[in-house]
Amino acid sequence: MRFEAVSKRFGNFVAVELLSLDIFEREFFALLGPSGCGKTTLLRMLAGLEQPTEGRILLDGLDISGVPPHRRPVNMMFQSYALFPHLTVEANIAFGLKQDGMPKPEIATRVREMLELVKLDGFGERKPHQLSGGQRQRVALARALAKRPRVLLLDEPMSALDRKLREDTRFELMELQNTLGLTFVIVTHDQEEAMTVADRIGVMNAGQLAQVATPSEIYEHPNSRWIADFIGDINLIEGRVASSGLGHTVIESMTGGRFLVAAEATVGAAVAVALRPEKLRIDTVASGASGENGFPGRVTEIGYLGGVSVYKVRLDNGLDMKATLTNHTRLTAQPIAIGERVRLSFAPEAGVVLLR
Repeated sequence: MRFEAVSKRFGNFVAVELLSLDIFEREFFALLGPSGCGKTTLLRMLAGLEQPTEGRILLDGLDISGVPPHRRPVNMMFQSYALFPHLTVEANIAFGLKQDGMPKPEIATRVREMLELVKLDGFGERKPHQLSGGQRQRVALARALAKRPRVLLLDEPMSALDRKLREDTRFELMELQNTLGLTFVIVTHDQEEAMTVADRIGVMNAGQLAQVATPSEIYEHPNSRWIADFIGDINLIEGRVASSGLGHTVIESMTGGRFLVAAEATVGAAVAVALRPEKLRIDTVASGASGENGFPGRVTEIGYLGGVSVYKVRLDNGLDMKATLTNHTRLTAQPIAIGERVRLSFAPEAGVVLLR
């Protein structure tokens, strides 16, 4: 699928602006972004529920912009699931097949296949109100897959599920996509969800694509301050390039002090260095830890999250930083206390230099 310079306007409001994107066959692609960034509008244009104001949408090289939704090899699973409350599970799944005029014996066979696929055998005679939220989601998924589309569109499909069920469903979706060999396009504002399920992620902001890459590339190598700040936790140190060469750059922090990063940049350029909290080492001053790129400070807050603890540190230069430590053993007390003097440090390879 290809979006070629696609724009969508609603009156004076620009929802999508000159967006170009390729989505590959059998890819699990995620559109990620804050509310109002245009990701659902893009999905609806792909489904045929909205028409582009400008540009073309191509499938296998053919422009489908004018093709009505029911004629596209695309199906959409809505955020609300949109199940018919008066119909049974079987009838909900069969609805689109009946509309297409499929013979009754084939419909019955297809419905049985879909129920088995989404692990709802024995639930066919129930009504939607007799199902849990996770089961209703599976019915909506089965209905969307029943017509065997080439592309399945998923609009915030897990937003109504509790956290544990949402985590389990992510892996089930990945397994289902791999089994069926279809192209899945999911819209979500949940970063963890996008990072888990997607082969590639398109991060949207204000109707445009800010970055398109694999989850690891977006996390480890964001292309801007906005991406770095939007994806996960981040420490941003503003500074200026003091010297650069042989794959290393010395940055002079705006708040004072110099440090080294494994990258090259133009001398004198204003930059931001992005540091993920898990890339930072935190040591007590009393431990005598030493090394490059070290900053003294004091712990101001601690967040215990089970698997990890998050330490907020006010550096002596006034900058607030976050560092995370994995809790390898069961803790009855934090190894580093609030108010304690510490030293944060990081390897040159941990910092990502951002020019914009």
